[in-house]
Amino acid sequence: MTHISPQDLKVLLSKDKVFLLDVREKNEHTDYNIGGTLIPLNEILQRSAQIPTNQPVIVYCKKGIRSQIAIQRLEEKFGFTNLINLSGGMDAWKQQL
Repeated sequence: MTHISPQDLKVLLSKDKVFLLDVREKNEHTDYNIGGTLIPLNEILQRSAQIPTNQPVIVYCKKGIRSQIAIQRLEEKFGFTNLINLSGGMDAWKQQL
């Protein structure tokens, strides 16, 4: 599994087109988000067609655990190869502000 640090993601967002995928719950997304598409972990397999396969997809949650689970499920079931986990999730992202 590929990981990216919050610092590296900030640099990447400034120059490349990436798809941000938030796998938290709706209330968490509403409270604080960085512009990602919300697909909660419990809906990830049913909504996999909404996730692009032709560009990097940064998957994130609160701490980086649910996003790792989402990536594992998507890779195993659908063969995704472009998924990148945000290390430390939104907690780490907020610490870098």
